[in-house]
Amino acid sequence: MARVVVAMSGGVDSSVAAWLLQRQGHDVIGLFMRTGVMDADRRPDQKKGCCSSLDASDARRVADRLGFPFYALDFAAQFDRVMDYFADEYLQGRTPNPCVMCNQWLKFGQLWEYGRRLGADWIATGHYAQVRHGPDGPELHRAADPAKDQSYVLFGTPRPVLQRLLLPVGAMTKSAVRELARAAHLPVSDKPDSVSICFVPDGDTARFVAERRPEAALPGPILDRQGRLLGTHAGIAGVTVGQRKGLGVVAGQRRFVLEVLPQRRTLVVGSREEALRPSALVERCQWLIEPEAWTGPVEVKFTYRDAPAAAQLRRLEGERVEVLFSTPQFGIAPGQAAVFYGGTRVLGGGWLV
Repeated sequence: MARVVVAMSGGVDSSVAAWLLQRQGHDVIGLFMRTGVMDADRRPDQKKGCCSSLDASDARRVADRLGFPFYALDFAAQFDRVMDYFADEYLQGRTPNPCVMCNQWLKFGQLWEYGRRLGADWIATGHYAQVRHGPDGPELHRAADPAKDQSYVLFGTPRPVLQRLLLPVGAMTKSAVRELARAAHLPVSDKPDSVSICFVPDGDTARFVAERRPEAALPGPILDRQGRLLGTHAGIAGVTVGQRKGLGVVAGQRRFVLEVLPQRRTLVVGSREEALRPSALVERCQWLIEPEAWTGPVEVKFTYRDAPAAAQLRRLEGERVEVLFSTPQFGIAPGQAAVFYGGTRVLGGGWLV
C-alpha cells in the first residue's frame, strides 16, 4: 500500500482526488497550505479563490468524512514570496503568473518535501492534467476535458517530482467529478470553482499592487509609437501588454498597450496590428523532455485560457528559445509563461521576455 499526500485546497477536485486514491487502497494524508490570505475583505457575492481559512475548514471536513489524517501547514511566510513576486513583476513592467510560481515554489517544493518527511511515496493534486508513462518515463499531458485543462500551470513541475505525481481527476470531466462527490456525500460537492487569484479575491489587481508597491501607482505619460503624448495613466500597477480598457485614452481608434516602460513610468499604445508579433523570446526554459529530442512543430500557450498557437522553436544559448509563430500573435506579455506542447504532451516552457 503506497502512502500518498494529497494537496487539498478545500475544493471539489482535490477532495475527489483524495477519495479516488483512498478507494484504490492508498494510505492517504491530506495537506493544506495556510497562506495567511484572509477572508475579511471578501464579499459574499465575490468569486472565490483558494487557501483561505474557510477552504481549510472544508478540506478538514472532507478528511474527517473519509477518515484519513489531515494537516494544515503554515506557509504564510513562504507565500509572502509569491505575493512579492506578483507585485514586483508589475512594478517592472511585466505580467506575473502567481499560480505557476506557487506550484513550483510551494506545492511541488516545500509541500512535497513535508510529504516525504511523512514517508509519502507519491504526491497528488486535483489538477486537470494527466501523467502518462512513456518509453522514457512519465510524461505530462493535457487533461481529457479541454475546457478544464490545467497542464499550463504545471509545466515547471521538476522531472523528479513528475515521477511521483498523481493526477486522479485529469482523465475526467468536471461534471463527472461533481457526480462522484455527490455519490460519496462529500460536503464540497456543489462548492463553486476557484476562479480568482486567491490573494486578490475582488479582482482589483491594480489596488493590490499599489498597496504593496506604492511607486507602481504613480502617474505617467501615454505615448504612441511616434512619441506623441496621448494622455496620462494612473499607474502601471496591474497594466499588461495587450490591455485596452482602463487606459484613459480618448482616441478615434482602439488603442492597446504595446509596451510598459517602468523606468520612465510610460505606456506605449497602438493599434491591434501594431501589437501583433511574428516571434517571441523565452528565457529560463525548463524541460520535461530532452530538448534535442523534439525537432518538429509545436503549439505554444501564453495564458491558461488562450488557445495555443502553432510555432517552431529555435534553441539559443543559456536556456533561451526563440518562438517563431506560424501566424503573428497578439498580446504577448513579458513575464508570462510560454508553455510548449507536442500534441497533448507538455514539452516544457519558460518566461516571455
